[in-house]
Amino acid sequence: MEEPPPEQPPPPPAPPAGGEAADAAGPEWNIPPNAPACMERHLEGAHYRADGVLLLGASGLSGRCWTGSLWVFADPRRAPSEGFCTAGVQTEAGVADLRWVADRGILVASDSGAVELWELDENETLIVNKFCKYEHDDIATTVAVLASSTQAVSGGRDFCVKVWDLPQQAVLHSYRAHSGAVTCVASCPGKDTVFLSCAEDNRTLLWDTRCPKPATRIVCSACNHLPTSVMWHPQKSDIFALGDENGTVALVDTKNPDSALSSTVHARSITGFAFSAHSSPLLASISEDCSVAVLDSDLSEVFRNRSHRDFVKGLSWSPSDNALLTTVGWDHQVLHHTVPIPSGDASGVNCVKE
Repeated sequence: MEEPPPEQPPPPPAPPAGGEAADAAGPEWNIPPNAPACMERHLEGAHYRADGVLLLGASGLSGRCWTGSLWVFADPRRAPSEGFCTAGVQTEAGVADLRWVADRGILVASDSGAVELWELDENETLIVNKFCKYEHDDIATTVAVLASSTQAVSGGRDFCVKVWDLPQQAVLHSYRAHSGAVTCVASCPGKDTVFLSCAEDNRTLLWDTRCPKPATRIVCSACNHLPTSVMWHPQKSDIFALGDENGTVALVDTKNPDSALSSTVHARSITGFAFSAHSSPLLASISEDCSVAVLDSDLSEVFRNRSHRDFVKGLSWSPSDNALLTTVGWDHQVLHHTVPIPSGDASGVNCVKE
């Protein structure tokens, strides 16, 4: 008598063919062409575009070679998962700073000393290099795009500040007004020739490239330590935020810097600022103390988060949700914070009080 054949395992379920079944499976993990397979650990910057697309810069700061990469996410909630980016590219060195240029350009300050311009192409699935210029003699630490979007400013550890013509891919002006590494440059909203710089020489300079002597020193007694970060107020061209290595934040009036409003917000160096789009803008600050703070116009704290486990290095307010602040850091986290909004600003996005 013959034995019955052994039982066969059931066939595997067929993959979703489309429609509702495919949607239920969730978005597909799919790295775009030319994007690196793996993002470096240290996230150095995050910037939203006006339509809510998120730009990230990453650096690998270990091993014999410091590498870097740029990443674009149409869905910021999926960052930093490489497979859900819309575009990505490897850079030859670490990314010290980066900024959007208009809608498709990406300006980068590189650990190699280069200033690089990249551009989104192929329906925004490809990032291509437009130029890479080695004009700094040491690490390029910081970049800012001027109001016209055709010019930019860079600063480096070579003590130099350089003004760039982006379409011409050339340096227009090179200044050595600092005697220490330049830590931050910031463009003035609505003004093509005005910007700020601060450096490890303990000086903060106000620049206007139309003047024969373009740099004016701003002395602020409220900040007694080395300045590390500056950012213009989005509505008041005479006011800027200044942060120092001691964690102090000051709102400085260029016409009367000694009247600055200041507060010790962090326990360690300030690494960046971002003003919100409210009618009375909130000021977000990040620091090497691994915390994120949001302050009102009186520098009173309205929000604090300590979820990062390493230096916080980048921040940006969402253009589609005025209560959403995104931060990134050397712990490889991309965190989305919901900030409580003062009642008077609940609907006051992008409007100015008369």
